[in-house]
Amino acid sequence: MQLSVDNTSATPPYEQIRSQIAERARSGELPTGLKLPTVRALAEQLGLAANTVARAYRELEADGVVETHGRRGTLIAATGDTAHRLAAAAAAEYAERVLRLGLPPADALAAVENAVRLAYPAGS
Repeated sequence: MQLSVDNTSATPPYEQIRSQIAERARSGELPTGLKLPTVRALAEQLGLAANTVARAYRELEADGVVETHGRRGTLIAATGDTAHRLAAAAAAEYAERVLRLGLPPADALAAVENAVRLAYPAGS
């Protein structure tokens, strides 16, 4: 698995790693069940601190892209169902929170639409 980190980029190295692995997992280039390099090995390969790679792996796990299995290592997860399940859970949590805040449904939806517009690059 070849990853690259641009040290001149404004994007932090952990985010560059996270996004490359996530995109390759979504595209199928990294198949479900593929074992990723250890944190230490990938950090050494990229010339980064182990904590940088560890953060990328933690965020990938939180997003359901990878699963960590102790001594078996970190594996690419079956992302389709996990991603949708996590998105639904986040949406439900948001809906409950805006209800408690007293926002009307139209304002709650407008906030989501604005956040999505800001999060996704133009043309995605």
